[in-house]
Amino acid sequence: MGYLLPTEYVQYGLTSETPDDLVAMASAMIDAHCRRPSLLETQYTERIRITSGSETVRLSYRPLAPSPLVEVKTRYGRPRRGENLDIFREQVALAFSIPGSWSTLDPASIDVNLGAAELTFPQNLLGLCYNEVEVTYTAGLDTIPPAVKIACALIVRNAQATPAMNVKSSRVDTLQMEYFSDSLLDDQVLVLLRPYVAERLG
Repeated sequence: MGYLLPTEYVQYGLTSETPDDLVAMASAMIDAHCRRPSLLETQYTERIRITSGSETVRLSYRPLAPSPLVEVKTRYGRPRRGENLDIFREQVALAFSIPGSWSTLDPASIDVNLGAAELTFPQNLLGLCYNEVEVTYTAGLDTIPPAVKIACALIVRNAQATPAMNVKSSRVDTLQMEYFSDSLLDDQVLVLLRPYVAERLG
């Protein structure tokens, strides 16, 4: 699905005869640049290590949906090298076989900062902080904003202006073509898409 509807082509500076395939290509390039399957609301699952002494993690995809958390699993693993140990709590945790086992947390017990896409976790019953979390959550846009539509139209116009501008080299005998990957994504497009690029990935 393209981020521009055919009825919006003229409004965003394209001709009404613009092929839908070009808009679909531009939308796919936007998704690839933002490192996500779609800018629309999508469900993601991330496994994140929690920094020692911290109870907060930041999710990779924004913006979060109003009620983003679907499922949250946490575990208290064996302390990593260099982490401060509470020997008594460590021995109690070992006695109850806590290290390595996953627990499902009630999403209502987790503090969610929607703007920063941060989650703050409570300590477990022994007062130990979790050190790994697996979060299934919903993030993305419910409607495509004008900035993304403009970026999509700019990519299409760049492709239409010089159709062969993205070709670096080609060979007919082996049916091979090499492309400059970012030729259609100019600086203006990158600025428009900056708020939607996934964090911490790649």
